[in-house]
Amino acid sequence: MAARMQNPAVLVPEAMQAIHALNKAARKGGVPDVTLELVHMRASQINGCGPCLDMGGDHLRKAGVSDQRIWTLAGWRETPYYSDAERAALALAECVTRLGDRPDAVPDEVWDEAAEHYDEQGLSSLLLVIGVTNLFNRLNVSVRQQAGAWG
Repeated sequence: MAARMQNPAVLVPEAMQAIHALNKAARKGGVPDVTLELVHMRASQINGCGPCLDMGGDHLRKAGVSDQRIWTLAGWRETPYYSDAERAALALAECVTRLGDRPDAVPDEVWDEAAEHYDEQGLSSLLLVIGVTNLFNRLNVSVRQQAGAWG
């Protein structure tokens, strides 16, 4: 499969700079980097974004996350490898990524569980990282950006 075109954020450098600035700011909300990378990876799995999965896996490995945790991420509910806080963040990421799957896109139960583990700054960080991930996923999938061929 060949890419249809370069990623629009690459073709509009000001957009890429703004997205990177937003992503950098979003990561200052007190949520552990590994949690944010797991959230990024899970949203990218749902959206089928090869480049984000490729980069996300690299980031998780470099952060010292075991292959076991990376490989089982799609089945996080059925494995013992994630903390309660990570599980709450992953559930939130799934709901925010799949807004159209249910009438109440982010049920109170999911929100309340996340709010038990993260303050408003942390929730903001999670939501912004989920949003940026979904933006990149949608751009990459639309243009068929290839993993390992960014730019």
